[in-house]
Amino acid sequence: MMSNVTKNRAARSRSLKKRGSLSSLSSHEFWRKELQGRTKDSLSTVSYMDEPSQHDDGSPRLTVHLENTYQLGPTKHFPVVTVNHILKDVLTNYLQEEEYEPELCRQMTKTIAEVIKARVKDLMIPRYKLVVIIHIGQLANQSILIGSRCLWNPKSDNVSSYIFRNTSLFALANVYAVYLE
Repeated sequence: MMSNVTKNRAARSRSLKKRGSLSSLSSHEFWRKELQGRTKDSLSTVSYMDEPSQHDDGSPRLTVHLENTYQLGPTKHFPVVTVNHILKDVLTNYLQEEEYEPELCRQMTKTIAEVIKARVKDLMIPRYKLVVIIHIGQLANQSILIGSRCLWNPKSDNVSSYIFRNTSLFALANVYAVYLE
């Protein structure tokens, strides 16, 4: 038993053989002839996978060509002190009265990271890629070592870090700013 898709493909193949060779048609002529006589509902089954330069509406995709800037260094450096103030403000506001609960802290790391990333992006520092990492753990007379390693250019890339503690938890926030050449 053939599926509807297989039947449609077979019928389309037969109709193409009747109309002429597929290779003799340009891609636009092919789709124009292929779509003639179809209803709007049947258009959703047409795939443009073979032709990546076409949108679903049939209009050609515009490509943007950017010129090289030849700018090898930042015009405005990453403001570490300002970002440290943002980290302190966000961590204090979100975690000042919180008690350590593993599930809550898991959700809070995601929320805090998004808030910090949004606030740092609001500084409008051009051409920097931001990576925000948050660690939250319980304070219970234990020891923890957190290390990170990056490969970067010390002339243009930077990091900002802040540690927060209350009676039941600690939080470490790092913002890595990597300059895009």
